[in-house]
Amino acid sequence: MGIGVAELLVIILIVLVIFGSNRLPALGRGIGRSIKNFREATREREKGQD
Repeated sequence: MGIGVAELLVIILIVLVIFGSNRLPALGRGIGRSIKNFREATREREKGQD
């Protein structure tokens, strides 16, 4: 039970309406940086536990 194509398209459409097409690249960069920082923090934590 996951997200299907139809549900994903609806989510993308809602995001476009809320944020507008001009702000999407900045929003994507911010989310990407957040994910990168989270992964780095979890790696550092795992190294500290060894």
